Amino acid sequence: MKALIQRVSEAQVEVNGEVTGKIGPGILTLIGFGPGDEESKIVPLRDKILNLRIFPNDEGKFDKSLVDIRGGLLLVSQFTLYGNCDKGRRPDFTKALHPKEAEPLYDKFVKASREVHEQVETGIFGAMMNVTLVNDGPVTLMIEV
Repeated sequence: MKALIQRVSEAQVEVNGEVTGKIGPGILTLIGFGPGDEESKIVPLRDKILNLRIFPNDEGKFDKSLVDIRGGLLLVSQFTLYGNCDKGRRPDFTKALHPKEAEPLYDKFVKASREVHEQVETGIFGAMMNVTLVNDGPVTLMIEV
């Protein structure tokens, strides 16, 4: 599993002009699934995202987590995180998990996140989405489990 996380002041995702998820301060997570990904990886990745200390304390140091600030979590499925651009000019997505296998993992990730965090918003798996965000910092990190 790969997660590209961005600390945001605000973010939202739209599908067909309709907002499906919107948060204020928090973390926008683009999440992708690849070969070998299984349910057992969901909780460790969720916990890493929720508890990663990337929000500033009073001195401006990275010291607070999403849980600490009670921020929003916006989860957006993103198979292109597994794109390989090593050869040619067109990305190769063969390392991305097939949607029939990836969608249940995404749904379980969303459910697991909602079980422990009060503000979890989402996009729609497999849909063409427009994501807008104000990256705070900017802070952008890649996490792989």
